[in-house]
Amino acid sequence: MTTPRALQPFMRLPQALRGAGFAVSPDQTIDFIEGVGLLGPRDMTDIWRAGRALFSIPQERLAEYDAIFRAVFLDQVMQGPIGDEDDDEVEAYEPTGDVDSVEAPDDESEVGAEATVVERLGQRSLGDTVDAALDRIKREASRALPRRVSYRRSSVKKGDRLDMRRTLREAVKRDGDVLRLWETKRALRQRRVLLLIDVSGSMKDRSEAMLRLAHAVVQAADRSEVFTLGTRLTRITESLKPADRSSALSRASAAVADFDGGTRIGEALSAYLAVPRFAGFARGAAVVVLSDGLERGSPAALIDAANRLSRLAWRFDWLTPLAADPEYTPATEGLSAILPMIGHLGSAANTTDIADHILTMARAA
Repeated sequence: MTTPRALQPFMRLPQALRGAGFAVSPDQTIDFIEGVGLLGPRDMTDIWRAGRALFSIPQERLAEYDAIFRAVFLDQVMQGPIGDEDDDEVEAYEPTGDVDSVEAPDDESEVGAEATVVERLGQRSLGDTVDAALDRIKREASRALPRRVSYRRSSVKKGDRLDMRRTLREAVKRDGDVLRLWETKRALRQRRVLLLIDVSGSMKDRSEAMLRLAHAVVQAADRSEVFTLGTRLTRITESLKPADRSSALSRASAAVADFDGGTRIGEALSAYLAVPRFAGFARGAAVVVLSDGLERGSPAALIDAANRLSRLAWRFDWLTPLAADPEYTPATEGLSAILPMIGHLGSAANTTDIADHILTMARAA
């Protein structure tokens, strides 16, 4: 199904902003299109203002946003440096089905031997296997996952506050005789578990197993959220909702467009935090990042995002397959810089290690 011609520039604008380094999530793209429809713009200025507000454009990058907006909506070409004719190019596929050719940025950093900043999109067929760790999550999650004190109160024999409502209701049944003073206390509620899974090329051998484990967590936890990180951010919680694992993994495979591609962990986390609803998922949650942390380029975005996540979350942990080695120490600049913000740096060599960590977070805390 082709995208209507009138809608194409509204889809190209967030794509161009992401290419320029702005943190723009798919949900913001949808909100932008719906917002413009509700606004009923009278001229191009109204669309410009709507984009600036919904994409959270910072003041210092306003001129850059204006140039991109004019290039997309007014066909005004942006002046840029002239490169060689042999410059490498990569095709970036957006959900619209359109294909745009974008230049792959030069990056001579050697941090992360298999990591890359180039967006190389792809999908994968996810299979299903028997895994004892998944069965363990199913059995133990209800009692082992971390909990917090809820604002709701429940009636108990011994509490910290008199339950007048129940006491009087029982008295009415007995013609006004009060035989017992009921009490209440605040109930416990399971904390949200937030999994952020790296599906870039350097995690190719483990991302499938991690998604199977994520499905087990979604099925067993009262509240959970799952996102994939690569060259973009994808929410797959709804895809993992079906109880049938094969069906859920098939839906997740169709939803994730950047399997085995480049690595932009910092930018993907920034896009996550740029959406208020997503950032709300992390508040008071047990946040677990499953990634080797091999990211090329400047670590500034990763450091800023990790700092914010550590302040929002109840617990912010990072599990990497490289930590299976007892002598492992982070070699990348970004992961080394955020170590003080991480509650626990552990192993993600296999699903057993990940399941052990998730099910023991409450005791460790």
